[in-house]
Amino acid sequence: MTQQLDYLKETPSQTAGPYVHIGLAPGAAGFDIYRQELGWDIAGPNAKGERIRVEGVVIDGMGSPIKDVMLETWQANSEGFYAHPEHAGDVEDGFRGWGRVITDFDTGEWGFDTVKPGPVKLPDGKVSAPHISLWIVARGINVGLQTRLYFEDETEANAADPVINLIEWEKRRQTLIARKTERDGKTVYRFEVKLQGPDETVFFDI
Repeated sequence: MTQQLDYLKETPSQTAGPYVHIGLAPGAAGFDIYRQELGWDIAGPNAKGERIRVEGVVIDGMGSPIKDVMLETWQANSEGFYAHPEHAGDVEDGFRGWGRVITDFDTGEWGFDTVKPGPVKLPDGKVSAPHISLWIVARGINVGLQTRLYFEDETEANAADPVINLIEWEKRRQTLIARKTERDGKTVYRFEVKLQGPDETVFFDI
C-alpha cells in the first residue's frame, strides 16, 4: 500500500527583493524595529582620519540604475587596521569597519559616511592600497557580487596594489576607482558599479 504524504505547499522563491530589505534593513523598508539600524554607523564617533562620503549607483546591462540593491561594506581604519581582536589596541572604540546600505527606491542612489581607510599591511609583507570591499545583492543576483573600491587620489598606492595588479587589462582596473569630488567642504567619492557591458566592474571570486 502506498503511503500518502500530505506535504505543505512549496514557498514561492525569491532571489532578493522585499524579504532582503525587511530582514536586513528594516528601517529603510519602513519598519521601525531597532533603536539603531544595524550597519549604518561604520566608523563611530572616535575614529581618526579624514571623514568622507562615498556615493554611487549600480547599473544594469541596459544602462539603467537598479533600485533594490543592498550593499555591505568592509574596511580598515585610517591606520590600516581592521576591527578584529588581534588589533584591539590599534582600533578606536566604536569603529566597526562594517556597514550595510540599500539604494534609494526611487533613484537607485546609495551612499554612506565613513573615514578614509589607510593602507593595509599583508601577511606576505606587501601593502594593499586604501580600499573598501563591497558585497552586492539585488533582485536577480542569486550569488552576491564581491568587488573593491579604490580611491582616485591614491595613484602611487594603487599602482603597487597586489590585487589591482592581478587584473591583466589596465583598462579594466579603472572600473575599481572611485572619483573624487568636493561638496559643502566635504570630500565625496563617486563609485558606479556596472554589472554588464564593455565597462563591467571587476568582480572577485572569493
